[in-house]
Amino acid sequence: MGLITSLLGLPLAPVRGVIWLSEVIQDQVEQQLRDPAVLSGELEEIDRAAEDGRLTEEERTAAQQAVLDRMTGIDRKE
Repeated sequence: MGLITSLLGLPLAPVRGVIWLSEVIQDQVEQQLRDPAVLSGELEEIDRAAEDGRLTEEERTAAQQAVLDRMTGIDRKE
């Protein structure tokens, strides 16, 4: 029975491979989005941009809040 099941499932192997690969990529992206070093770097870049005048105070606050929301896992969709 195992051999027959394997042979019948063989045409689906590429689909299973693509699904597995997409899950691995999604896990990597989620890890990187929540990496403390990356988040800290983003907050520092936001501060530098605000100091250089590339961001208004409101934009700075919104950008910082977006990074902090990602850090804590809060999803604020308005």
